[in-house]
Formats: sequence, C-alpha cells, structure tokens
Amino acid sequence: MPPARGRPQNRRMQRIHPDRIPAPLPLFGTQATRRLEQAAAAALPPHTLMQRAGLAVARLAMAVAPHARSVWVACGPGNNGGDGFEAAMHLQQRGYAPTVTWIGDPARLPPDAQASLHRAQAAGVAIADEPPAAPDLVIDALLGLGSTRAPEGRMAQWLQRMHGGTAPVLAVDLPSGLDADTGRHAMNFIASGARPAGAAARFCLSLLSLKPGLFTAEGRDWAGEVWSDDLGCAPLPGIEADAELAAARVDAPRAHASHKGSYGDVAVLGGAPGMAGAAVLAATAALHAGAGRVFAGLLGAEVPWDGAQPELMFRDAAMLPLPAQTLVCGCGGGEAVRAVLSRALAHAGPLVLDADALNVLAGDENLQALLATRQAATVMTPHPLEAARLLGVDTRSVQADRLAAARTLADRHRCTVVLKGSGSVVAHPGARPSINPTGNARLATAGTGDVLAGMVGAALAAGHPPREAAVAAVWRHGALADRWPADRPLTASALARGGL
Repeated sequence: MPPARGRPQNRRMQRIHPDRIPAPLPLFGTQATRRLEQAAAAALPPHTLMQRAGLAVARLAMAVAPHARSVWVACGPGNNGGDGFEAAMHLQQRGYAPTVTWIGDPARLPPDAQASLHRAQAAGVAIADEPPAAPDLVIDALLGLGSTRAPEGRMAQWLQRMHGGTAPVLAVDLPSGLDADTGRHAMNFIASGARPAGAAARFCLSLLSLKPGLFTAEGRDWAGEVWSDDLGCAPLPGIEADAELAAARVDAPRAHASHKGSYGDVAVLGGAPGMAGAAVLAATAALHAGAGRVFAGLLGAEVPWDGAQPELMFRDAAMLPLPAQTLVCGCGGGEAVRAVLSRALAHAGPLVLDADALNVLAGDENLQALLATRQAATVMTPHPLEAARLLGVDTRSVQADRLAAARTLADRHRCTVVLKGSGSVVAHPGARPSINPTGNARLATAGTGDVLAGMVGAALAAGHPPREAAVAAVWRHGALADRWPADRPLTASALARGGL
C-alpha cells in the first residue's frame, strides 16, 4: 500500500513558503541554471543527477498524493522526460500504478534519459499512447528548462487535459511551457476565472535551483505550491543569481525610550476633487504601518474629517514642509498633481511616487531630468500600465519580462522601483531584483496600491534604505492579504488599518 501522506523523506527538499524564508533565496535563470547543471554533472558519475531528480519527484508525488493508485506520467523528448521515466520506476517499485505517455524518438533521446527509460521498462512501468481515463495524480515531465516553442499537437492537448481536470498536477522542474526567466507561459489558458470548478491542486518541484519565473507573472498560477531540491549539489561560486526571493519579515521590537518623533513623519500629497479617498488610504496605511505622525495635503478635494481615523492631520498642500518629511505623492492626484510635482521632486526628502505622479512624470522630460538629479531616496510604485507609460511601450511588453522592465526603470530614473502585480518586483540600481512571494488575487481591488504607497512611506520615514523599505513594505502588504480571513471581504480601507 502507498505510504501515508507526510513530509518527503529527503533532507534536501523543502517547500518554499513565504512565511518560512529566513533569508533571501537566490533565483537562477536559464543560463545560470545550465551552468550549475553542467558543473554538477561534471563532478558526478554519469546519470547521477537524473537518478536523484527522479527519486525526488517520486518522493514528493507520494507525499502530496499518498493514496493515489493511477498516476499519469507525461514525458517529453528530452531530459525532463528522463526525470519522469525515473520517477515512474520508483513509483512502480513502491506499489503505485504509473502509466507513462511519451512524446519522443528513441533514437534522439539523450543518453541519461534513454537509460532511465530502460530502467522504467525493466521495472514493468506501463508505457501507453493515451493517458489513463481518470488518474489520481498527474506528473508533468513534458518540457523543462529553456523550452522556446509553444507546445502544440498532442503535447498541447495533454497540457489542456491535465490542467483542466481534477487530479493534482506535479510539474518536474517547471510547468511545461513556462519561461524560467520571465514567468510567461507559451499557452496561458489558466486565466482569471477560466479554471474549472474543483480544479486540482498544482505542485512544482524545482530541481537544482529555484527559477525567477516560478514566482512572477503567470508563474505562480501554473506552479502552485513550489518545492525545491538541490540534488545534493552545493552552491557554486562564480555563478551569479539573476534575482532573489524576498525573505519573511519580522518586526524588531521598539525601544521603550522612544517617542513619535523616533519613527518619522509621513506627508501624503494627492487627493484631487473626487479622489480624496486615495490620499486618505495612503495616509491611513502609513499611520498603521508605524509612522510617528501622518499629514495629508489634499489637492483641491474638500478636506474630510475622518472620525474613524482622527490621528490624521490635514494641511494645505502648499504648506507641507517637504524636506522634513517623507512624502508620498500622487495617490488620487489626477491632473492637479502636475502643478506640485516639480516642487516635490526638487525639495522633498525621501519620496514615494505613485499613481498620477507617475503618469505625469511619464509625459514630461523636464520632470524626469529633475528626478534623475535627486539625492534623497526615491521609490516608484507603478503597476504594469504605469510602467509601460514610463518606458514608452505597451503593457504586454512590460509583462513579457517583468524583471527587465523593473531594472530598466530603476537604472533610467536612478531610484528604487516596485513593479506591482503577481510576484511584485523590487529593482534598485546595482542590486539584483527581489521578487515578492506574498499576496494573492484578493488585492485586485481599488485602493490597495494606495495602501502600499503609504506603507513604503512609513518604512522610509523609519530610516530604512529605499530598497530595504520597498522589499519590507511589499512583503507585509501581501502577507496581510494571505492571512485575511476567508469569510471577510478584503477592502483597501480595512487593509490600510492592518485588518483591524
């Protein structure tokens, strides 16, 4: 009988859980991972890496689906398929009933994959032309690292079938068709609202290294729960990571001998007529994120009195003492922000540029030049459309390579950039990008971006360097959504108050 569900019995295997990342995890793209693989293979006997990979896949399969009887192992024409053959052999030996379907040519199969195919056949693994009718588990070993073409023909049909069914899907190294560097999928039919009711859980076992594409753009939807196994290979010096996955955040205790001035002032400049709520949301978020005092300068909107948040201090926007405060500029600013943005860029201390401040900046080269000369910390927080305007491209181009877009913006404007979205990217000149592992689709509602801007402002006001402030605020913003009670609607106003 298959074993009871439990943690995979493999000391090198770990689940990548946002709350349990003690330090930033390096993420290696296609080229860097190829170099790691070549170096590891050169130091080991032939076929060793594939044998370790197949055993790791089988162990995780037994852990996530311990009572499965019928297992469909879909294998492709390369070494990813070889990992699948090897996993099927181990499952067969442990009392499961794997059926392998294979797209490939025996004459063109790489030597290691050919050896694993022979091992699977010798163990009695069934190799069929069609998948089993109702598998209890699916192992996706069709395409691995570096696939460049969209799956087509039988492969595309199998992917549609496995991801449209109800059996759990375990991807080997990468979900087939997913770009390891960008998180874009070659045939993305897992769209918002497109998944069938009762769609199955997804798992991915990333082998040898973690890849950036698993954590941004479409990667999180395709990969589901990500696990990692280094296959017993130590990190190699000289092979640089392409990005990093942000670590969990733990707030340091505050000293008893402190006061409101110890944690800085935040001023929010925004709130044109009809949009005062955006500025109030940012200000409320800054207050609840720990700022000592928070001011709001509204750009023409009627000054509200928020009885639920009387700590906020409303001021004439023209009278805010910009050099003495951390400024969050643009939330709900509309066209009115144009008249104050040059002053903000020239005179503000630490600065967060969000929303309409970014839209105005995108169309004004003089303001861009002013931004480039700033000495104080600056953080920009664009969503993909705002990033596209700043770069002079369309949103599709930004989403096609989110890390590259964020790096380009950071280098061009000499500041820290938070490119929001699934797997928000924090880029800073001279540093490798950070991908945020927290957050979910419940944040896709009006005002949550204003809340993030206020949280970044509070972190800057506390004295954190801009990259550190951005990484910490983005992580906490997403973590709030991850911990949100399932029976409570997530609104920006509740998020700004930390869920209170």
